Amino acid sequence: MADVFGISVEEEVTTHDGLREYRKPPSRFVANKVIGHVDDVARRFIAASSMVVLATRREDGGVDMTPRGDPPGFVQILNDRVIALPDRLGNNRVDAFENILRDPGVGLYFIIPGHKDSLRISGRARIVRDTKLMTRMEVRGHVPDLAILVQVDALLSHCPKAFVRAGMWEREAWPDLGDVPSAGEFLKAHGSLPDPVSDVEGIVEKDGRTRLY
Repeated sequence: MADVFGISVEEEVTTHDGLREYRKPPSRFVANKVIGHVDDVARRFIAASSMVVLATRREDGGVDMTPRGDPPGFVQILNDRVIALPDRLGNNRVDAFENILRDPGVGLYFIIPGHKDSLRISGRARIVRDTKLMTRMEVRGHVPDLAILVQVDALLSHCPKAFVRAGMWEREAWPDLGDVPSAGEFLKAHGSLPDPVSDVEGIVEKDGRTRLY
C-alpha cells in the first residue's frame, strides 16, 4: 500500500519502467507524430478552430489554464513557427500574462465544435503590441490592444477518444444542468461576497452582453 496525498492506494507508479508495465509502447502511427512547426495540415485545423485553451506556468510551479474563443481563424499563423492569439476583454486578473512574463513556456489545445479531433502545441510566448497585427484581429469593429505570440516547439494531433467517451458533441449525452453551479454562485462562494447570488449573476450576465469585445 502507498499513501498519496493522504489517500491510501495499492500502488504509486513512480518510474518510467513501472509505467510501461501497464502501458505498451505506442504504435508506429503515433510514435513519431510530433513536429516542430505549423505545416499545411495544422494550418487547416487552426483556421477552423474557434476555441483554444492556453496553459501557462505560475510562479509556484502550478499550471493555469484559460479558454480563448473567437470566430474560426482568430489565431493568426504568421509563419511556420510563430502564431498569434488576440487578447479580448476579461476580468483584468491577467493571470496568463503575469505567468508569461515570468516563464514563457506555454501549451495550447485547439478545439473545433462538432469535431472530435484536436490539436496540441507547446512553445514559448511573448506579449506584444503591433498595429498591423492587431488590425488583422479585428472582430465586430473592436481591435485588441495586446496579443500573445507563440513560437512553436512541438505540434501534434490528438485522437478523438476523449470526446467520444464524453459524448462532447452529442446532445443526448449531455448531463442535466439543474444542479450545476453558476458563475455567480462560484464568485459569491469563493470570493466570500456579501451580495445576493442573484445580484452577482446579474453582473455576470450584463458583462457577457456588453464586454465581449
